[in-house]
Amino acid sequence: MSSTAVLAPNSVEELGQLIAALHADGKPCVPAGMGSRLHWGPPLAADSGPVVSMRHLSRIEDHAVDDLTITVDAGMPLADLQTALAEHQQWLPLNWPWGSNLASPQSAGSIGGLVARGLSGGLRQRHLGVRDQIIGISLMRSDGVSARAGGRVVKNVAGYDLMRLLCGSWGSLALITGLTLRVQPIREPRGQLVLEGELNQLEAFRAEVVGSSFTPEWIDWELRPDQGPRILMGVASISDGAVVDQLNRLETLAAEQGVSSERMPWESPIPEGSATSEDPPWLLRLCLPPAELQHLFSSRECTGLSGWHWRLAAGAGSGEAWQVSGSPTPEYRVEALRRRVIALGGQLSVLIQPGAQPGALPAWLDAPSRPLIEAVKHQFDPKQQLCRGRLPGVAAPVNSAHSGN
Repeated sequence: MSSTAVLAPNSVEELGQLIAALHADGKPCVPAGMGSRLHWGPPLAADSGPVVSMRHLSRIEDHAVDDLTITVDAGMPLADLQTALAEHQQWLPLNWPWGSNLASPQSAGSIGGLVARGLSGGLRQRHLGVRDQIIGISLMRSDGVSARAGGRVVKNVAGYDLMRLLCGSWGSLALITGLTLRVQPIREPRGQLVLEGELNQLEAFRAEVVGSSFTPEWIDWELRPDQGPRILMGVASISDGAVVDQLNRLETLAAEQGVSSERMPWESPIPEGSATSEDPPWLLRLCLPPAELQHLFSSRECTGLSGWHWRLAAGAGSGEAWQVSGSPTPEYRVEALRRRVIALGGQLSVLIQPGAQPGALPAWLDAPSRPLIEAVKHQFDPKQQLCRGRLPGVAAPVNSAHSGN
């Protein structure tokens, strides 16, 4: 990043004035929430400009408790949002972002940052992904003009479904300033199962569960360093009896597949994440057909990685892998893993990598729709001012340090 300057306006009006001034002068900037994960993904261009943080835009604008919706500023910390909802026995059904440490709630970042990355966890098994929780969005264009979509307006701006377009845009199209989200009542009766066995047995169990009438809150694959694979899953319902009934049926199914099962307590509606005190050498995001995960786990590209931890949603095929011990894995091994994932019909993004020169491996590769992505970028940000060097689906955007421009 070319500048360590952080600009944090105190209101949407101040933000609009700041962005309009930067636009008039042709100066770039980096939209951010709390800045906790700005180092993820592709390195920003050398001329990316100051960080524009939403950290002071953190109010609850409206909470329609009976309608199960809440409207908040994009800079609101995710932990604060969940705490406020819990006071009304409600929650936003989204996993904590990777690296969140509940002993330090601010480590979870802001709700706007979560939407900008668009990365979902295991809770999408029942509750779908980040973008499916959004029913309205407020944004600011790169010229300082505000717009809204969804929520109380009748149609989307300029014909775009802006809620889906901005979710996962990594700040490259516009600044997210506010969100209207659907929330859900907290169901206290909960239970968790830990299932262990051979990979093929666990896959048979997984396929049976996700293809049946079972409705677990989440079902995740987990591979820990030097240990066998296991499946973690949680169930919740309106009564303790209903939870016990589901657990009994799942244990019976596990036994039929030769899989051992153990019940575990599940205290909070949001499953514990992957807390860490420091960044690992490697953090990868994977997404591939769920049935192909077993083939990835048994591949030499996966088994050859020492000291790695894997946690992926078993029903969606998406999640993270990160190195927890040992010397940093050589780049060629991660590149080989990427090729294997692609061969299995998936994608691999590099969120964190070692070395003094980040970006040796592209965070993501060119998508088949790259021309369309770049056309949308040009329409939303014609001066290429936002997040220079970082455009999802484009390996080396214009103004990137690796593009030659």
